[in-house]
Amino acid sequence: MPYLNIKISLEPSAPLAEAIATRLTRITADLLGKKPEVTAVVVEQIPVRHWFTGGRSLASSGRHSFYLEIKITEGSNTKQEKAAYCSHVFSAMQELLGPLDQASYIVLHDVRADSWGFDGKTQEYRFIKAFTQEEGNL
Repeated sequence: MPYLNIKISLEPSAPLAEAIATRLTRITADLLGKKPEVTAVVVEQIPVRHWFTGGRSLASSGRHSFYLEIKITEGSNTKQEKAAYCSHVFSAMQELLGPLDQASYIVLHDVRADSWGFDGKTQEYRFIKAFTQEEGNL
């Protein structure tokens, strides 16, 4: 269960949005061990002329940019896994979008397990339930 929200500096394109969601879901599963079936991805496409770095529109630079925020459960991934994730995401985005401005950001939010969840249950609840069921099987 992660939630990913990515903004990209390109004109809207449904096929590109789908390609980005598919690639991010796969990288998130492969490198962070997250279940694809509960990985949510939102792709927001912003015209390049509306994206600025250093006060200048990217339209004049011929480059693109992205901003990815991903929420994961605190303590579920190591620093090394997160570093590898950032590297792979940047490479994938460069492959999909073309030359990237260096001010393309990835922010991983470690959210406490008792502060979020899905399907009406927190991650903390899921952990406790799994732990108590496991204890009953010992």
